[in-house]
Amino acid sequence: MRSKIIIRAAVMAEQQALEAVQLRASLTNDGDREAVLANPDAIRIPLEQLAAGRVFVAELNGETLGFSAIEPRVDGQIELDALFVEPKIRRQGVGRLMVEYCAEVARKQGSTALHVIGNPHAENFYLSCGFEQTGTIQTRFGVGLQMRKAL
Repeated sequence: MRSKIIIRAAVMAEQQALEAVQLRASLTNDGDREAVLANPDAIRIPLEQLAAGRVFVAELNGETLGFSAIEPRVDGQIELDALFVEPKIRRQGVGRLMVEYCAEVARKQGSTALHVIGNPHAENFYLSCGFEQTGTIQTRFGVGLQMRKAL
């Protein structure tokens, strides 16, 4: 399946559909469900992020499988800002493929690392993708894992 997946820049008209993917994915995590339902504004893809070409869609035969987003950091590095996969196709390599894609984009933009503030329930996923934990940070919804993948 992975060899047939296309990753491309999202278009503005996809904002709501991608936010729906984010909501479905977020609600499947027991630790996130309550916070997401109490804070629906957390499910949002900024229009400026879409317009700047920093949101990427993974699709297979025209069906959206998930999306990722990156943001530049003040230190010149790149942050993985979002990564969501349709719950029905998790653990089939889509998330890993999107991380690899974002890492390549970051490398092409001159970043020496891809950073992420990961949800603790995703720690093993990020470690398996080559990230290392560099610390923790308090986020709006609790402790986040500061992680870094050398490029």
